[in-house]
Amino acid sequence: MNETATAPEDDVPRRRAPRIRYREALARDAGDQAEVFHHAVMQGAAAHYSRPQREAWVSALPRDPSAWVARHALYTTLVAECDGRCVGFLELELHSGRIVTLYTWPSLARRGIGSALLMHAERLLIERGVGRASIEASLMLVPGLVRRGWRDLGEEAVERDGEQLLRHRLEKTLVALET
Repeated sequence: MNETATAPEDDVPRRRAPRIRYREALARDAGDQAEVFHHAVMQGAAAHYSRPQREAWVSALPRDPSAWVARHALYTTLVAECDGRCVGFLELELHSGRIVTLYTWPSLARRGIGSALLMHAERLLIERGVGRASIEASLMLVPGLVRRGWRDLGEEAVERDGEQLLRHRLEKTLVALET
């Protein structure tokens, strides 16, 4: 009789989901932000925008970390960190409730990182007494935002380096939940 030894179910190593931590951006995140932005547009948006459109889009913001550090002075920047690296970020104008950017690393898309960043941004806005958030979202973000209670105000085109890029203006009324 030939028996094959098998490991008990408990002894089989399991892959754990990456641990994501959310926090405000630090200067050391800037290089990662530049890469997240570049790859999110060039790879993540490929199904919605042509290559020339994506190239024009990425040309609007430099890949230079110093430019992204400078943006930290302009916007409240929240990052999603995994193993010490920024894998997603959101830039926010606190006074107006405007979400300026929201990007995640393409291989981590659709795993709730963007949603968690939005949730943290909404909480910050509510804490500051801002009752409405707004965003100009790319075509790939619109369906998810609408599912999360954002109201689509319509499509618009923005020109980047001679290319027309479609996006949607959305807004959300923010409501503090009692706990």
